[in-house]
Amino acid sequence: MQIIRARVLGMCMGVRRADKLAREAAQEATRTDCRVYTYGPLIHNPQAVAELEALGIHVLDAKAIEAGTGELPDLRNAVVLIRAHGASLAALSRLQKLGAHIVDATCPRVIKSQRLARHYEKLGWQVVLVGDPRHGEIAGILGHTSNTLVVDGPETALRMAEKLKDHPCVLIAQTTIRQEDYDAVIEIFQSHVKNMIAEKTICPATRERQTALTELCGQVDALLIVGGKNSENTKRLHASAVDCGKPAWHIETASELKAEMTKFTRIGITAGASTPDFIVDEIQKTLSNMA
Repeated sequence: MQIIRARVLGMCMGVRRADKLAREAAQEATRTDCRVYTYGPLIHNPQAVAELEALGIHVLDAKAIEAGTGELPDLRNAVVLIRAHGASLAALSRLQKLGAHIVDATCPRVIKSQRLARHYEKLGWQVVLVGDPRHGEIAGILGHTSNTLVVDGPETALRMAEKLKDHPCVLIAQTTIRQEDYDAVIEIFQSHVKNMIAEKTICPATRERQTALTELCGQVDALLIVGGKNSENTKRLHASAVDCGKPAWHIETASELKAEMTKFTRIGITAGASTPDFIVDEIQKTLSNMA
């Protein structure tokens, strides 16, 4: 059996930066004897989060911070890392009031989207985010404005576009959605809204991984998509792999490998933007030993 990796896979720039900042904070904490937390899981990958936990980096309840409810540990002189998805202004303010030293690991591309949303809202435009309303990035951007709306697909977009037809609108995409999904929403708004702009906010890393997956589909008989089950971009990679018509599995670790995966002559591996290198390496090694 031949195992072929996608040309581009695994951790994106923003996630690598957040992981690096977290490890640096953990090292500094051992010297200064302070505590280190992350605002919600730093990375949408349980294994990566567990590895950080082992370094003394604990996870705060982001929803409780956003809502201003629930009990939190004493954060005086503690370090709190903001994950790559970002955080709302209210959450940042609450952390500061609790005495935390904030290390902002928000992805620069997410920061750009936050700034765009604030800019257009000040101009009086209706800001419309395109993405998963439950996603941390979307929640964070919502918390930088006061009247932003969210659409999660063509059906929601159609209803909203019909209501906003006479109001200037700007579309801002979640950085990790598929371009095809964004394009479908753009087309609907262009057909119904007189004055609209669609900002280019999808991260190139998302497109690169999708493009590399398409290339990989033509080279293999089956596909393994590696990443957290809670990672939206990994789920989209798996959906694209299924669309290719090849057998495809979404797995988190080598423990999920099955004997049936070894029956193929060529099997491809790709990984979501939150997937650490060590997990991909372990899966490839284990699969090779099973063949």
